[in-house]
Amino acid sequence: MNQLPVPGRDTVYVWTGRTAGDQRELARRLLRRAGGALLGRPGAEIGVGRAPGGRPEVYADDGRTLPVSVSHVDGVVVVAARVGGPVGVDVEWRRRLPATPLARRWYDPDEAAWLAGRDETGRELDFLRLWTAKEAVGKALGTGLRGGGLRRRMPLPDGGELLRPVPGCPGMRVGHPAGGAGLVLAVAVAGAAGPVEVVLDERAGHDAASRSAVAERTSLPVVVRGSWSSRCRVRGRL
Repeated sequence: MNQLPVPGRDTVYVWTGRTAGDQRELARRLLRRAGGALLGRPGAEIGVGRAPGGRPEVYADDGRTLPVSVSHVDGVVVVAARVGGPVGVDVEWRRRLPATPLARRWYDPDEAAWLAGRDETGRELDFLRLWTAKEAVGKALGTGLRGGGLRRRMPLPDGGELLRPVPGCPGMRVGHPAGGAGLVLAVAVAGAAGPVEVVLDERAGHDAASRSAVAERTSLPVVVRGSWSSRCRVRGRL
């Protein structure tokens, strides 16, 4: 994914890398790749650091900055970048967990009741979809999960990949693009004025076999339609 952003098109670019080594180094490499592709500068002219509060920061030597977000889980690093405004990303491995009691403890009561009524075979996945959505939205807002972020209601998972409005927060949308085998991926945006396109690139940090597999899964971008106003308070960039 080495293209510049298309003028007039709001796009979230997502890079996924896998490594058995240093995840921090992989994250820095993906952030530089994002900066080079979207700011149109050589990698040597892209800086990566931390903003006040610990958020990742990508900047070019000409002073321009790029809104980014980073998430990592065992062996996997995901970076999302969006020229058009704040973005958040979160990733988890799909796994066994006590979804119903955890939801009753942490989630909005309506979400917990919905999960309890779901088929047991898909309940854990739906729990993780809600969890990653809450994390991604918190990152896009710049607040994380502080102030009751786990209680913030999300659009109920429907198995689709389109970004949908967050209840009670019209300026936010969140969705679950295909994250690769065994992964649950959430992407959130704030303040978009029109259609948003999500473009996935899972080749970074993979060996040749996994590159060929993920290229087939992510050959088509996810296009999100619709516009909305931004009434949520967004605190900086991620």
